[in-house]
Amino acid sequence: TRRTSAAPWTRAPPPSSCRSSTPPGTPPTRSPPSATRRTAAAPTAPCAPSCASVRTRPTPSYQTAVLAMIETADGLANVEEICATPGLDGVYVGPSDLRLAIGGATSTDPDVADAFERALTRIREAAAAAGIAAGIHNGDGASAARRLAEGFTFASVAADVVHLQQIAATHLAAAREGRA
Repeated sequence: TRRTSAAPWTRAPPPSSCRSSTPPGTPPTRSPPSATRRTAAAPTAPCAPSCASVRTRPTPSYQTAVLAMIETADGLANVEEICATPGLDGVYVGPSDLRLAIGGATSTDPDVADAFERALTRIREAAAAAGIAAGIHNGDGASAARRLAEGFTFASVAADVVHLQQIAATHLAAAREGRA
């Protein structure tokens, strides 16, 4: 029996607007300039069905950054080759996973601190040699400032859920202080 529908976890074919031919020499990391991105917004309420409609907008390749995550032992071992990938705009370090990958018992294991710093230096230098950006995730602003001063091109700070928790805690503390 031939199966006619894809499993829900398989990738759907790209919309017809993305199937246009790519000019020769275009890196495989880029879509044609006329590619279209499609996003489906979840409805916010049953009475707002228009929110669930598919929205289409053109997204030229030059407006899309292509980054490779470096957070595994294999990624670190091949970082120079990864950074030399045509069309790659930068690399992004996942520090917790990278620290575990180089032998840390935890994502903050001080026993691998020197090896971790050497790994970060290697990643920054490989990116710089390839002329691409090097970014890193950080838990706080002070860490991000330090990494930027060390030569990272960009840095992210925490995650949206962390920021939401912090501001919620601040509001709750203010409410508690106002009680008599």
